[in-house]
Amino acid sequence: MAANAYILINVEPIRTQEVLERLNGISGTTVREVLGPYDFVVELEAGTPEDITQILRHRIRPINGINNTVTCLWF
Repeated sequence: MAANAYILINVEPIRTQEVLERLNGISGTTVREVLGPYDFVVELEAGTPEDITQILRHRIRPINGINNTVTCLWF
């Protein structure tokens, strides 16, 4: 059974396009640019919750321009 998460992301305004391109390059993501307290909502599907953690730690959070993430696992 796959694990799913919504990841709410705040980005430095000058890096919005760059971050969008990098997020779109990550397998298993659906990226939405939104208005409000967050800049992007990413729907991430991976094999396990541990896989989601690894993708966050090694693929998403290190992207230059990302200031903050909030992760909501869902079933």
